Amino acid sequence: MKFKPLYDRVLVERLESDSKTVGGIIIPDTAKEKPMEGRVISVGPGTKSEKGDTVPLQVKAGDKVLFGKWSGNEIKLDGKDYLVMKESDIMGIIE
Repeated sequence: MKFKPLYDRVLVERLESDSKTVGGIIIPDTAKEKPMEGRVISVGPGTKSEKGDTVPLQVKAGDKVLFGKWSGNEIKLDGKDYLVMKESDIMGIIE
């Protein structure tokens, strides 16, 4: 894949959610909510400060992140679904 986000944008791949509840009930695909966790695939170089310096992003490729339910724009690259979102749409890094 050859995709490099610009500025403060981040390319995220959604992580699959469990198809079973804690009680053992299997959830069909049509009833599942889209997961709000993902893995950062690639990040842009950062934003420009008022002085013209580049301010790097706090997330990096490989980070597991939590983002809002309606965050980002869905795209398809090489047959896989991804999200492109601003770093500010990411709520935090899961450690």
